[in-house]
Amino acid sequence: MKRISIYRFVAIAVFVLICSSNLALATSPPKKGGVLPEINLPLPEDSAHRSYLGLAGSGLFQIPQIKAEVVIIEIFSMY
Repeated sequence: MKRISIYRFVAIAVFVLICSSNLALATSPPKKGGVLPEINLPLPEDSAHRSYLGLAGSGLFQIPQIKAEVVIIEIFSMY
């Protein structure tokens, strides 16, 4: 009886995790002229790449921190 309860709990937990991850991925893409959501990217390990982007330090950075007049972002939809 105890084993059945554990299996039920695990099954419900897996179901909830699957449903919640699908809801998080179901957001609509940004509209033309809209604002991108905040995206944290890892800083490049190569110092030449960091200096090219105008970034310093370590850890993560966001796109508005790039020192450039224009940043072109290309988004690929693979599926």
